[in-house]
This record gives sequence, structure tokens and C-alpha cells, in this order.
Amino acid sequence: MGKLDGRVILVSGAARGQGEAEARLFAAEGASVVLGDILDDQGTAVAKSLGDAARYVHLDVTSESDWTAAVAEATTAFGKLDGLVNNAGILQFGPIVDTTLDAYMHIVGVNQVGVFLGMKAVIPALTAAGGGTIVNTSSTSGLQGVANMIGYTATKFAVRGMTKVAALELGRAGIRVNSIHPGGIDTPMVRPENVEGLVADDTSSADIYAALPLGRVGQPEEVTKLALFLTSDDSSYSTGAEFLIDGGMTAGPTWA
Repeated sequence: MGKLDGRVILVSGAARGQGEAEARLFAAEGASVVLGDILDDQGTAVAKSLGDAARYVHLDVTSESDWTAAVAEATTAFGKLDGLVNNAGILQFGPIVDTTLDAYMHIVGVNQVGVFLGMKAVIPALTAAGGGTIVNTSSTSGLQGVANMIGYTATKFAVRGMTKVAALELGRAGIRVNSIHPGGIDTPMVRPENVEGLVADDTSSADIYAALPLGRVGQPEEVTKLALFLTSDDSSYSTGAEFLIDGGMTAGPTWA
């Protein structure tokens, strides 16, 4: 018996990385999963590998119509919607003085507006199902400032705040809303080779995170288990809260 038997969950950014890991675990735990992403070939392949319990939809999280279509696919294919994981996000790096308004607004659109639109889109379906769960992916950057990440940090603080507002508004409808705050997770978005100018070209993820209290980079599957906890009845009395999974990154300095 799975922790999500009979439930239908929508996951954004599910074509790879953390979102893919979430979709795979949720399906293994008995859920029907709708995977949304803009990486259509990859997302279609992931959904196909999960069989009849999965559907893929093209989902640009900045598009209200794409969100409407994703929710419609869930309710048409599986009869209802019980949960959302707002996982999609992008990372930008650079000092404030070099950050253009267009670049700043782009990351706001994906990381902040995308979460807002996702929550707004699923509320009627979750209410109709008698309640449900929303898990919003923030970051350790939603709890502390990070130099050279003005847009990313701003949006992740916003996700944390929006989560609390949604929890206050939706609790009486049986909808629980929580945020997860990963830090130091080995996903394509944060690998050194994919973040221009962040670190020296010969630096690996292992090098960056060796100084953490746990001494290693985290894996997407570890974050996925936290998302599963918050999507399942195991967290039935948790809402409006932030859950850290960061290898001790925010515990304090390590140079003492």
C-alpha cells in the first residue's frame, strides 16, 4: 500500500532533476501524476516510462492558460486533482549593478509568478476534491541573503511568504500549503557547469558542498522524500510552515 494511493498530483518542472524524481516517487507510492514542463521531449519520455498513471502537459509556468490546461488534463484523465508541487524554477547569478530589469523580471516571472499562478489554478479543483496539498519549492535562499543572487533570493523569499498566505486562506477548505527549502542539491540547475560565472570552471558540486556539516551535496531523491511527506497524510497537521533540507547549510558558519 502506497502513501499516495488514489491521489492525483500535478508536478511542475517535472521533466528532469528534482521534479522528475518527485513524479517517479509519487507514482511508485500509488499516485497518478501529471508532469508539467517546457522540455517536451524529456517530459514526454518520463511520463511514458511511468505508464498509464502519468500524463505529460506542456506547462510554461508564467502562462495562466497553460496552468488551466494542466489542471484540466488532470481532472479529465484522472477525475480529480489532490495536490500540486510547484517545483519549476530558474537560477540567475550576478551582482545587482549588472542585473538588468529584464533579467530580474524574467526570474520573478518563473519563480514567483509561476508559483502564484499554480496555486490559483489548482484551488478550485482541490476544493472540489474535498481538500488537498500544495508544496511550494523555495530554497535556503528564501531564508537568508545570498550575494550575487538578487533575483533568485527575492523570489524564494516571496515563495515562503505566499505559502503562508495561502495556508491561512485555504486551511478551512482542507488544503494544506507548505514550503520546502533545499540547499546544496545536485540538480542540473545548480551544477557549476550550468551556472556561468558562479565558480571556477574546474570546480565540482562535491567541491562546493564539502564544507557543509554533512560534507556532501544532497540528492534530488532526498528532497523528494520531504515532498512526499508533505503531500501525504504523514504531515496532516502541518501547514504554513517551511521545511529545510540543506545538509546543515543554514545552521551556522563552519570556520569556527
